[in-house]
Amino acid sequence: MKRFILRVFKILLALLIVLLLVLPVWGYWFARRPWSPTAGRIVVHGLAAPVEMIRDRLGIPHLYARNETDLFFAQGYAHAQDRLWQMHFNRMIADGTFAASFGRRALPADRIIRTLGLRRAAERAWGTLDPETRGFLTAYSAGVNAYLATHRDRLPIEFSLLRIDPAAWSPVDSLCAIKLMSLNLSENMDREMMRLRFLKLLGKDGPDAAQRLLPPYPADGPVIVPSSGAVAAKSARLGSGGIGGIGGSVLARWLEQSDPVRGSNAWVVAGSHTRSGKPLLANDTHLGLAMPSVWYENGLHGGRFDVVGFSLPGVPAVVLGHNGRIAWGITNLFTDTQDLFSEVLDDAKNPTRYRFQDGWRDLAQVRETIAVKGGRPETLVVRLTGHGPILNDAFPEELAGQPPMALAWTALQGAGVAPALFRLNLASDWPRFRDALRPWDSPSLGFVYADVSGNIGFQAAGRQPIRVPGDDGTVPVVGADGRSEWQGIIPFDALPRSFNPESGFLVSANNKVAADDYPYLLTHDWADPGRARRIGDLLAAKPRLDRADMERIQADTYSLDAAALRPYLLSVKPGNDLEKQALAEVARWDLRYAPDRIGATVYHVWQWLLLQDMVGDELGEKLMRDFRHFPFQQRFITPELLAWNANPWFDDRKTPQVETRQDLLQHSLTHAVAWLVEHQGKDPARWTWGRLHRAPFGHLPLGQAGVAPLDWIFNPQPVPAAGGPFTVNAATPSSTQPFRVLAGTSQRFIADLADLGRSLAVNSTGQSGQAFHAHRDDQIALWQRVAYHPVFFDRKRLEAASEGVLTLTPR
Repeated sequence: MKRFILRVFKILLALLIVLLLVLPVWGYWFARRPWSPTAGRIVVHGLAAPVEMIRDRLGIPHLYARNETDLFFAQGYAHAQDRLWQMHFNRMIADGTFAASFGRRALPADRIIRTLGLRRAAERAWGTLDPETRGFLTAYSAGVNAYLATHRDRLPIEFSLLRIDPAAWSPVDSLCAIKLMSLNLSENMDREMMRLRFLKLLGKDGPDAAQRLLPPYPADGPVIVPSSGAVAAKSARLGSGGIGGIGGSVLARWLEQSDPVRGSNAWVVAGSHTRSGKPLLANDTHLGLAMPSVWYENGLHGGRFDVVGFSLPGVPAVVLGHNGRIAWGITNLFTDTQDLFSEVLDDAKNPTRYRFQDGWRDLAQVRETIAVKGGRPETLVVRLTGHGPILNDAFPEELAGQPPMALAWTALQGAGVAPALFRLNLASDWPRFRDALRPWDSPSLGFVYADVSGNIGFQAAGRQPIRVPGDDGTVPVVGADGRSEWQGIIPFDALPRSFNPESGFLVSANNKVAADDYPYLLTHDWADPGRARRIGDLLAAKPRLDRADMERIQADTYSLDAAALRPYLLSVKPGNDLEKQALAEVARWDLRYAPDRIGATVYHVWQWLLLQDMVGDELGEKLMRDFRHFPFQQRFITPELLAWNANPWFDDRKTPQVETRQDLLQHSLTHAVAWLVEHQGKDPARWTWGRLHRAPFGHLPLGQAGVAPLDWIFNPQPVPAAGGPFTVNAATPSSTQPFRVLAGTSQRFIADLADLGRSLAVNSTGQSGQAFHAHRDDQIALWQRVAYHPVFFDRKRLEAASEGVLTLTPR
């Protein structure tokens, strides 16, 4: 018996040893199997002539084609090589097909997307495009599908783990990707709902509360385009309303994230203010920080195209970058392109008509079937008025018992972004640059411009509705009487622009675009002015600027809001030794959100809790949490609320006594120190900003599951993140986890028009989305310390730094 047991033990031991040896080898093979070769020769169907794909040492591909159709075919192939899962994941979002892969818990996301109808809008748009644009989109899709055809048996491991067989890519999928980006950059609907929630909750105090908590842009804030001498637009009007609000993004809840603000910085300096005598342009976009990055770097060289920069996986062409004559960057305009209309239907349960003016009109109805993994399909009937889709069925809890609400949104019409992108890549001077942007519809963006001739400029682009006088877009309006109908679209030539301003530089950081005398209403919800003011101050501080100055500005973490608020904190008398140490750190702090700063941590926790302690008892837990989704307003409302001597919010409703401002400040300091002790320990030396404030770069969606093996496979190690939500080097935390950085600087780009070969860039992660790939996260370290890599434009320089050359050869 002992011999038998010993023999069994030896066999099991041998099997264990074999398993330990085989598993790593199998795992290595399984992880590498999806990687596509980046050197050599591949025969593909669909090309007319060979295309060379030269990758630099960071895996960034530059495509050299003999014709333009092959060029965009190759870009589709390259995107699929490196980002196929990301492209498919974004397509699931845009199509509303999450539940087919993730089950019933994904249905809320699918319902809202199906109701909005991003794919329906993209399908309509496809039929309106010009032949050249359709041809480029078709070629791009063919390139994606050529990759799919030869890699069906070795797709990225996400497809294997989730048992997903991706469908072929279509040109409409690319248009859907553009519509999805427009949705990501639009916040107006949520703001309208938030204002209504303030009105409903706070009763007679609601209008004043809404005005203070979501206030208009500060009167002294910087404006991009100077006074036009026209009639001023009216200030925000807050009426009364009775419907509950939608609040934060359903998609964001499904992905277990907050809805972090999406902004950007862009500026351009004329040659009269540079050492070289030629312009400098800088751009860093602020979007979600996930694995992989939103952006994909590439160069496109073939036919008329000779351009490098950042593209969006799933979309052909370059979105921001430079060609041989011009450079450009982008920022979110935050203009109001969404309105909610309260409708009257003929039947509450099964409506077929809606009231408009003196008669009834038929509702359009679309029947959507949503597949559900492990369950029965769900049928969703989307009803549409002349204003747009009715949202109530998509938000059964948020809009229960409320009147039917239809959404009018410029992104649901038109397809101007696709042709504009191709023309933008080809533009060679200011007139052609502006002409390229004429068809641009949604999202509304601000473009900064520079050219090798020495010119600089700014152009707003996007379809912006003209509203009737008295309607300012801040709250829903009545749809049935027809009195609030849009009066058309602001003509492109009337959109704000500036060319070679006297100041010698232009700054666009989501701040107010036009002065109050601009004749059209753009929005009342600009971002805070802090970043624009700080960038402008730094640019004006030196008579001659160089590329290194652009780098330093992009790395700047100085906090203007802390400069305004710190005196309030330092006025507090510490209640114990730990509070005394905390205040001492704040007093010696240089107001920079650098990773080693302790004062930054103390201040930020105090500021975070101060707003909650001030208004949380009035708003309640849910509304306060949803209000955190609008951090831009919180940057400049806190000083105003503290300076308001008669502020009733200083009083804590939960106590019998009436608290003063000083009581509030003291309580928030005590609250902040207790929070830090609980989360970081009693030693203030451990309260450094970088130890607390970290970017996790979570993979979507597997890195969000909270499963340790998946986290290890798909997520890099979180890194300390410099900057804060209102600094130039921006890092925006979750609205529920104040130090988990979910959004921020997603890429950086600096163009030197004196020598475009000296241009610099960095992505937030890396080129590849493939697990364990060397280029998956190799730019994170550069991104973290605000360092850069060269943007290769000259082929000889590229070849000297080449990692490999892959030739795509026609079959």
